[in-house]
Amino acid sequence: MAERAIEDGGNGFESPSIAPIPSGEQSVWADVSSLLEAACDDLRDGELIHGENFNLFAAMSALEIMDPKMDSGIVCRYYSVDEAIENGAAPVPLSFDRTIDVQCIIDIMDHLLACEATWHKGQSLAQTVFSCIYLLRPDRTSSHALLHCYCRIIRATCKAVISVVSDARTHEEEDLFTMAYGLPLNGDGDEKCLSMLNAVEETISRQLRACKAPSLKKRVLEDIEPLQTNSDLEEGYCKALLCRLRFRKHFYHVLTSMRRPQGRGLELARKHIASCLSELDCIRRSSDFLRSSACNTSEHGVDDRTTASGCQPIGFDATLNSRLSAPTPPRAIRTLSWEKAVEYFEKLLHDLDIICSYSLDPLFERVLRFVVQFQKSQPDLVARAHLQVLLVQDGKLYGRDPIFSVISRAAALPEVTKNHDIQKNEYVLQLGQLVINLLKILCTNAAWQRRKLGKILQDWRVIHVQLELAFKKEFGEMSIIISDENVCMKLAKHILIWVEEQTYWVAFRFLMLGFELELYSPSEYCMVYWYMYVVLIKLAEKTHLKMVASNDIAKRKGKKKRDSSKDTARDYQIPPAVLFLQCHICLAEGLTMMLAALRNEHKVFQSPSPFNTEDERFIQHFELLQKACIPDHISYLSFKESTTYARFSTLVMYNYFKDAQRIAKELKSSFSNDPDRVAELRRIEQVAEHNGVALNIICRVGSLDPSLKVSFEFSHHPYFAIAVVKRS
Repeated sequence: MAERAIEDGGNGFESPSIAPIPSGEQSVWADVSSLLEAACDDLRDGELIHGENFNLFAAMSALEIMDPKMDSGIVCRYYSVDEAIENGAAPVPLSFDRTIDVQCIIDIMDHLLACEATWHKGQSLAQTVFSCIYLLRPDRTSSHALLHCYCRIIRATCKAVISVVSDARTHEEEDLFTMAYGLPLNGDGDEKCLSMLNAVEETISRQLRACKAPSLKKRVLEDIEPLQTNSDLEEGYCKALLCRLRFRKHFYHVLTSMRRPQGRGLELARKHIASCLSELDCIRRSSDFLRSSACNTSEHGVDDRTTASGCQPIGFDATLNSRLSAPTPPRAIRTLSWEKAVEYFEKLLHDLDIICSYSLDPLFERVLRFVVQFQKSQPDLVARAHLQVLLVQDGKLYGRDPIFSVISRAAALPEVTKNHDIQKNEYVLQLGQLVINLLKILCTNAAWQRRKLGKILQDWRVIHVQLELAFKKEFGEMSIIISDENVCMKLAKHILIWVEEQTYWVAFRFLMLGFELELYSPSEYCMVYWYMYVVLIKLAEKTHLKMVASNDIAKRKGKKKRDSSKDTARDYQIPPAVLFLQCHICLAEGLTMMLAALRNEHKVFQSPSPFNTEDERFIQHFELLQKACIPDHISYLSFKESTTYARFSTLVMYNYFKDAQRIAKELKSSFSNDPDRVAELRRIEQVAEHNGVALNIICRVGSLDPSLKVSFEFSHHPYFAIAVVKRS
């Protein structure tokens, strides 16, 4: 519905040529509600009241009065932090009743956990964590040791998270994440937050030990003051506080340990992660006690309450910073529930544990596989930022392996390259930067990843051409003075093959992400699987060439002449890595031909769009691949020529699914030490088996019975669909 804009000279939009009337004691206010209602009744949708000095541009730039998403002032209870404090919004002490005081502190801790999870999910820091008035005035809590140390550890944690996300530059996904809005993130003495927290933790631990002693039921020990006045609740409150304080301490240790250079703190971080998960379990179990002790009768459901007790926490105002900090979004936000916040931190810690358990493998292929596998769990921003910072430090892999060394191992370059001048080549240096960029891109979310992979494809194509020209020029001139110029040419050949292999790997990943993001409709599956097929063919070809070149180098190391016949026989064996790709090739080709045959013979999966043609949709999906000429000479006409004459009679004669199933079974023994590859082979077998059965059913029916319906679903594999044949 079109917006309606009404000129309001006194309180709304000022005309540039008319000075506003200052408000004061002499001002006379009049009720214009009836005038506004009459104007609104007379206006049709899309119409504006047009003043002489109020044009359409001004209307589009104006605020919509009374809309909480645009007018921040209308929802503010307080105009400043001082006003909120004066009105008792954040008292210190929290209550004169010590039992209520402890309950209020736990509620603040829980609500801050919910705010922190909401911030990690993309909301602004000012409207989440720093909606806590106690954080906005650090000095006010100095007399309350428990609240003071907790506020300090929260600020230190936020600073550590902002640091890692900023260094990884993944905050581009969420522009609000690293904006501090001038908030007091750097409180004096925050660097001592752990020592303060340890002291408070020790005090509460002593109280817990004391309350477990039978004598405490009768008398209070002289040297230990209980948390609150009800001795029956003392143990429960002590445990609830301790698990929350300990979680904070261990979580801060996780963040700092993971930032140690070259992954030196990963083992220590795993220990703290285990402690964090244990404390989170205790926090979750404490909710029953807190709800009963608080005698909460709130009608809020589990999805709404932001504390374990279900009580509304004191000391928070989510709208306060909207007025105080100009860049703060005025829109209202919804804080995650306490249950959702606990679940978020459990998943975050499990994701960080996966990162910490990684072996820091220097082989580039295994690095790519780890990152892709890690992304399948859909980690959030903070976990992905830690992964990127671990992978790329100071322009090196893990901060220790020079990128050229990584490329040398990946491209199977001979040992002579370690001290060869080829690594100083301008375009080889650019290739190293491309490798770094690729690792960073793979750590972004799926949508950003796909978009950036599509764009970086052209860079990989261009660098291949530049390297080829540079090598021809450099080694052509050097061949006169170098006795064995073949060494140089072999180095160049290996690098060029590897660059092409990576280019097609990026293209394949680009196509796969389309399934994750659900960008393809069933009517487009045929062209997508066809494009996957042509890309996989090239990827398998380049992978095979690289492995052959690598074997040539290995054979030259101390091989005897009588072994040459054995080597020749071994050369004819296709490497398992290439056969693994061949499984995917068979599935992609089989699905392409099955879908094409369904379209050609039974006229299904033909959904002409009123908005664009199939040719236009082909361009929309594969434009970035086409611009990079991946592969060469591939177009929509190529797709049509390959699929126009597909028939089920041909598919029966050459069943691609049977080939995929056969190769997958034979390959399992080759990857017995690689559980991820074995799991993928099982999925391939399932897809091939189901599609083989569906193909036989369709062929037996012949001319498809109108009551027989064919659909495709992804129940066994995220990228390769299975055909489901049902009678309606």
